[in-house]
Amino acid sequence: MKTASISTSSFPSETTTFSSLRSLFYLSLSLLFFLPSTTQALELDITSYASLQNATGLIATGLMDYYWGYKKGGIIGMFVPPYYWWEAGGAWGAMIDQWYFMDNDTYHDTIYDAMLYQVGEDYNYMPLNQTLTEGNDDQVFWGIAAIQAAERNFTNSDKPAEQWLYLSQAVFNTMAWRWDTQYCGGGLRWQIFSYNAGYNYKNSVSNVGLFHLGARLARYTGNDTYVDICEKVYDWLVDLKLVSEGKDWWFIYDGAGIEDNCTTVSKGQWTYNAGLMIAGCAYLYNYTEDAIWLNRTHNFLHGVQIFLNNSVMYEAACQPVNSCNNDQRCFKAYLSRFLALTSMLVPSTFSTIRPIIEASAKGAALSCSGGTDGHTCGTNWFANGWDGNYGLGEQMAALDVILALAAPYKDAPYTQVEGGSSSGNGGAGADGSGSDSGSGSDSDSDSGSGSGSGSDSGSGSGPGANRRPPVPLDLHTKDTVGAAIITAIFGFSIIGLMVYLVL
Repeated sequence: MKTASISTSSFPSETTTFSSLRSLFYLSLSLLFFLPSTTQALELDITSYASLQNATGLIATGLMDYYWGYKKGGIIGMFVPPYYWWEAGGAWGAMIDQWYFMDNDTYHDTIYDAMLYQVGEDYNYMPLNQTLTEGNDDQVFWGIAAIQAAERNFTNSDKPAEQWLYLSQAVFNTMAWRWDTQYCGGGLRWQIFSYNAGYNYKNSVSNVGLFHLGARLARYTGNDTYVDICEKVYDWLVDLKLVSEGKDWWFIYDGAGIEDNCTTVSKGQWTYNAGLMIAGCAYLYNYTEDAIWLNRTHNFLHGVQIFLNNSVMYEAACQPVNSCNNDQRCFKAYLSRFLALTSMLVPSTFSTIRPIIEASAKGAALSCSGGTDGHTCGTNWFANGWDGNYGLGEQMAALDVILALAAPYKDAPYTQVEGGSSSGNGGAGADGSGSDSGSGSDSDSDSGSGSGSGSDSGSGSGPGANRRPPVPLDLHTKDTVGAAIITAIFGFSIIGLMVYLVL
């Protein structure tokens, strides 16, 4: 996944099939957008559930236009190039909310197939054809989609290792074991493998993503050990000054390189980092009722003003000069999605969040007036119309912010004891497979190619970061989840030594 820029040299070359499909796809879109619109632009009444259903249904259809999973040359779970694997995980999260908030089953089976096809051979969202380029931030967005499915009680597989809770735990555990203490006192690197550019960079989204996922697992499972890890990650972010707890403004910055032991912080700010942090704090407050997480929720929420123009969201680091890349154009989706969750989990935030959602949703609806279908969405939500931009990110962002309008009228995210039916395993991912659950997989290993990983930060040698626990953990009940995570905490302190053993 990218934040500031994309170095195309870090990506594997596309197959002839993908190249041809992409060329044909772009040519078709180019021709379409020169034609006059023959249908009515999107209409939205934010007080009408029927209007929300209609508007989000049209936008979701536009989003799914970028999905060729069942078509010749397509791959189940993957969207067409140039959209990378990580963004697919985010898009399926949006479609889960479309299913849940709008009572819309249109794409239910498609979502189910996509989410399970990409789980990978070890049931941890590291499919074979992604692991060469997959970064920590790529993996975590699929883990977040999995816990989101558990919280929404989305249809579960009958295989234990394909349960949504199991999959999200497997992502969390494999990420936690990559905690790197050799440089910068801890933290996750951007990349998983040393041969990928960006391996020397510790980016906030990977670490805030781990924090966010841990907070959701804590609330869902009722296990305090996840809280302990979240606190460790949060404190590290503050110590490294990737999180600024100012007097009036609290921000999350982009990341830092290990070349100077992370003393030089890149201070770019992105909406998805803010959303991940705010909702992570909200989940922890909702679960622990500890005032420190309430204060942090409100303080980071206050900092969101940097991304607002008259209460309408925008990507401040790139949107004013129309330089947002394909990744960055979807970031507002996560801020919208996570603000909606925050307003449900921490009611005292509702009065601050609701005006932002309403203003942004109205602007997004106005932007969804392009293309021949009349509901192709743009990037700029305060342009009073379509700005000429289009893509998967634009559709996802508009869909998420309009879906957020329905959040107050639906149940808060379920937990394992209140409404949730998904089962897990505290040792998920610990031995690198799902075999201890006695289940197999129908997923094909051809899971697509390419990811959003890559960096201008350069690559370098260093300790391998994908060390797994030496002893498989056989844990099958929610009451024993803590034991597996304790091993992850232990791994935080010994991971550096263990890595040397395999070099």
